[in-house]
Amino acid sequence: MAKPNLPQGTRDFSAIIVRKRNFIFNTIRSVFELYGFQPLETPAMENLETLMGKYGDEGDKLIFKILNNGLDHPEKREKAKAEFAKVVEGKNNSNITERALRYDLTIPFARFVAMNYGQLTMPFKRYQIQPVWRADKPQRGRYREFYQCDCDIVGSYSLLNEVELINIYATVFNKLNIAVEIKINNRKILAALAEICNSSEKLTDITTAIDKLDKIGIEKVKTELLQRNLNENQLNIIEQYLSINGSNENKLQALKNLIGKSEIGKKGIEEIEYILNYTSENTNLQNTFVIDFTLARGLNYYTGTIIEIKAKNAQIGSIGGGGRYDDLTSTFGVPNLPGVGISFGVDRIYDVMEELQLFPENLHTSTQVLFFNLGDAESKAAYNLMQQLRSINISCEMYHEPQKFDKQFKYADKKNITYVIIIGTKEMEEKTCTIKNLKTGEQKTIQQKEVLQYSF
Repeated sequence: MAKPNLPQGTRDFSAIIVRKRNFIFNTIRSVFELYGFQPLETPAMENLETLMGKYGDEGDKLIFKILNNGLDHPEKREKAKAEFAKVVEGKNNSNITERALRYDLTIPFARFVAMNYGQLTMPFKRYQIQPVWRADKPQRGRYREFYQCDCDIVGSYSLLNEVELINIYATVFNKLNIAVEIKINNRKILAALAEICNSSEKLTDITTAIDKLDKIGIEKVKTELLQRNLNENQLNIIEQYLSINGSNENKLQALKNLIGKSEIGKKGIEEIEYILNYTSENTNLQNTFVIDFTLARGLNYYTGTIIEIKAKNAQIGSIGGGGRYDDLTSTFGVPNLPGVGISFGVDRIYDVMEELQLFPENLHTSTQVLFFNLGDAESKAAYNLMQQLRSINISCEMYHEPQKFDKQFKYADKKNITYVIIIGTKEMEEKTCTIKNLKTGEQKTIQQKEVLQYSF
């Protein structure tokens, strides 16, 4: 029999890992609730037409498609065989697949808004914590099945929404003790760059290439742009743009000199200045908020502000990102509905916290008290006492069968249980129990009726 294994890019999570992940989830969830966002869940799979064409050519290739069921009928099976070669080439065919696993949480959210638009109070603020799937090449910090934690606001053009989302990032990472850079740019600025290159029709080509800058470097970005039929003069303008550096204020001034004559560029600069004005006095954002004109975020649906989060002290990719998408729901029949949202990359956040040893130590423990099992009568008395402790939310368990003390102590040690309670024959007669703290070695014998007042 073959040795069992997992699909590439997926993982099992032990109890300790689950507790650590829940610590991250609960921290993020508490901040979402603090800022007035409401929870939402959507199905793991969507109709293929809902997802395709929303993520650009690169993203569309990473969507996990689901084979149709019902192919046991001979006629359907023969038709599917004839069309399967086209699917392998990346083309879609309803005879083979009509559904896919969700690629992110934003498009399903947009679909939900479009379907329920008349019943929602605008602006509508939701958060969503669910797994997504991408047929990406697995590597450190990049998985094929992973969780996203999103929050979005639709129904408002106000840039206060961007300010709120940036502060959500700052609050969450402050609570998690992760030092980060919150990077910001604006798609209008990138559109202006394409405009001054006299190549507005190649905006997607330009942003897709720029988005790879950190991974492949400027020379390979230029090579890719040459392959997309941009000329040397256009490449020089783009390289000048990507070379802008200095303080946030210096970067804005250099950008004005480069694209300041473009109307859409002016609008993008004004939006960044508005956000900068709101965040400049926030102590959580000092040395954290960075204007980065190399930030592109390749997803096609962004129209304004784009945001990306990088951990300062860990060698890993972005641990969060998002932006404004003022026309996303139009693809679902609801035009002119503005939106803006952000996402937390929980799996990468976990890796950062593990690397930097940022998880609280008490996350390793679920059971606080272990009752020893010393026989039928003794275990019955212990069980009644254990249920009383559980009634006041002290987590307990009893060793499953009578065994030597040494074996039960080892069990408690392996499960990182702090306290053991021993009720033997003598304790039964005297209605007492012995409580031992395995961390300090301290041991006390008290009346059983006093256990509920004991400070565990």
